[in-house]
Amino acid sequence: MRALHPHHVLHRPLGPQAHADDPERGQCPVPALSHHGHQRPMLLQTATLLGVLVLGFGYFWLLVPSPEARLQQLGLFCSTFTISMYLSPLADLAKVIQTKSTQRLSFSLTIATLLTSASWTLYGFQLRDPYIMVPNVPGILTSFIRLWLFWKYSQGQDRNYPLLQT
Repeated sequence: MRALHPHHVLHRPLGPQAHADDPERGQCPVPALSHHGHQRPMLLQTATLLGVLVLGFGYFWLLVPSPEARLQQLGLFCSTFTISMYLSPLADLAKVIQTKSTQRLSFSLTIATLLTSASWTLYGFQLRDPYIMVPNVPGILTSFIRLWLFWKYSQGQDRNYPLLQT
């Protein structure tokens, strides 16, 4: 197997020509680019969230004259977004429990979320800043829930993650 060097990966063409120089694979489309029908809802969600962010920015800069009030409201606004980010995987957690399979969860992302949330919570605690501390607590809680699910549903078929090869 050929090692994946960053230079090789970055300068590799996309599309049907992506594997033209590989005799084993021949010319085949890149799977991520062949699902155009599923991109529309994601683009709509992204555009909606971007619109909310722009409206929030405009609200804080145009309608809140006091810098102190602006800072307080901005902290609440950012806290709300952070909490929603940490609570967003709850739909996947329901599917994991329903299917009794952790294949849709990322173990490394769970560990990273736990470490990041715990770090920010401790930092906020040291500063006595609730706008840092409080929004990161759901990240800790959901990470522990996901770790429990990895432990509870640690079946052999769920451990088919490919190892990194060089």
